[in-house]
Amino acid sequence: MSSHELSKEEEILRAVKMTLTGVIKDTATSPGMKHPLTDRTIDDLRHCLVLVSARERELAETAGRSMDMRPQMPGDVKQKSEVVVSLDSLRRNPKDE
Repeated sequence: MSSHELSKEEEILRAVKMTLTGVIKDTATSPGMKHPLTDRTIDDLRHCLVLVSARERELAETAGRSMDMRPQMPGDVKQKSEVVVSLDSLRRNPKDE
C-alpha cells in the first residue's frame, strides 16, 4: 500500500513505528551484555509499539483493509512470475535423435 492511500494519522503511526523499531535495532546488544537502555525505557518502547499496532488495526478495520499483508520496503518489490512447463514437453522425441 502506498503512502497516498494512507491517512495522515496512518502515515504518522507508520513513521513512529519505524523510528521506534530503528532505536530498538540500533541499541541491540549481544547476549549477556548490559543493554544501554533501562528496563523502564524498554518496557515503554514495547508499550508504545503495542498502542501503535492497535491503532493501526483499528484504522485498517474502519477503512475495510486487511491487516494480513506483509510490509514491503523499497527495493523489496519482486515480480512474481510463474512459468508452467508441461512434463510432456520435456520428453525426448525418438524421431529427433
